[in-house]
Amino acid sequence: TPTPTPTPGPDPTPTVRRRAPKEPLSRRRRITRLAVVTVSALLLASGGAYVWADTQLNREVDLGKSPDRPPPGKGTNYLIVGSDSREGLSEQARKNLRTGSAEGRRTDSMMVLHTGSNGTTMMSLPRDSWVTVPGFLRPDTGKTFAPSRNKLNAAYSMGGPDLLVSTIERNTGLRIDHYAEIGFSGFVDVVDAVGGVRMCVDRDIKDPKSGLDLRKGCHTLDGAKALAFVRQRKQEAKGDLGRTQNQQKFLAALADKAATPGVLANPFAAFPTVRAGLDTLIVDQDMGLRNLMSLFEAMKGVTSGNGKQLNVPVSNTNLRTSKGSAVQWNVTQARRLFDQLRNDQPVDIAPPRP
Repeated sequence: TPTPTPTPGPDPTPTVRRRAPKEPLSRRRRITRLAVVTVSALLLASGGAYVWADTQLNREVDLGKSPDRPPPGKGTNYLIVGSDSREGLSEQARKNLRTGSAEGRRTDSMMVLHTGSNGTTMMSLPRDSWVTVPGFLRPDTGKTFAPSRNKLNAAYSMGGPDLLVSTIERNTGLRIDHYAEIGFSGFVDVVDAVGGVRMCVDRDIKDPKSGLDLRKGCHTLDGAKALAFVRQRKQEAKGDLGRTQNQQKFLAALADKAATPGVLANPFAAFPTVRAGLDTLIVDQDMGLRNLMSLFEAMKGVTSGNGKQLNVPVSNTNLRTSKGSAVQWNVTQARRLFDQLRNDQPVDIAPPRP
């Protein structure tokens, strides 16, 4: 009888289902490490740029050495000064910008920016304001000068930022917490760094001295045209007071352009703007880059409706003095305005009409 062929039974070796091969772990680790290194490098670069820019600030002004300062008020007061310093401008640039060739520094504009719980107030001080200049000592000559009556910009010419701060504090009763000054070159560079600033004018403006030629309407001003716009006053019906209104309007628009959330939160976006003005920017010894960003953000608040732009109240724009024509403040209204700022109260002084 033939031996039966055994029926094949189940394979004792279990079947193993193979999955698709995984991405090598080492490759995933390399990608992760690359991402970490990239992010770290970006953070280090941004931090390095911030630290570098902060160390480049010209902290020349020592607010603490001013004698007989007013007591600290509520909120923060910034003194913003535009000087006519030609430092950093070549002869050709001076010619192109029509800045003239005068050496040294003189004040071209002065504003006190107050920030506090009631928003921001940007107050312009006409450079021809008739004020009391405190007595001071000229460190370069050792000569002492008695208190005198003079124009506000004379304080800067005689004793630089220190005497200017003392004079403003003496005549307003406001304690200046921070000081920021920029010259022609830095102003032009900052405007160009943000890609120009859009301004609208309600009439044609043609000023042969500054070279400004604008038609009625809106324009994007580059650095050169912006400088001409904030300097010209012969075409303004209100003269220097009209010019200060233009300066306020432009600085608020510049801050609105420069202090966007994307710029303030992104060191890479903020750095070119800050770097552009560093060469001619002068600040107080306690001012840091973060304070400057806060200053720009506060100025931006003016354009967003969270603040006011105004001139110190004036009673006479053509006061005859021993120093020529000057601007006389309205003592009663000015004192009320200064008290409101010092106590961080809502400002009820009406802004000037355009």
